[in-house]
Amino acid sequence: MATDTQPNQADERSQPEQQRRKTRTGFVVSTDMDKTAVIAVTRQFMHPLYKKYVRDRTHYKAHDEENDVRVGDKVLVEETRPLSKDKRWRVREVLDRAPVV
Repeated sequence: MATDTQPNQADERSQPEQQRRKTRTGFVVSTDMDKTAVIAVTRQFMHPLYKKYVRDRTHYKAHDEENDVRVGDKVLVEETRPLSKDKRWRVREVLDRAPVV
């Protein structure tokens, strides 16, 4: 009876990989709500018919626990569990601060 010290490769492939959270980079457009910031994320894609690049902007409501982001800040947000009716994102870090006027 020989013991097999090698792990079974079929078991390794059947294990679900750790789910990575989606992240988006955008600019803060509103901080009027308590502990919530509205983030505008812009993506650019080629139009399938006209072959012209089009910009598309999506607004996400993100949780900001310390209320430390300001309008104009560039932030990184990550997907999270639903926190309210519209909030499914959380501010992970501030990438660039907007100048104080």
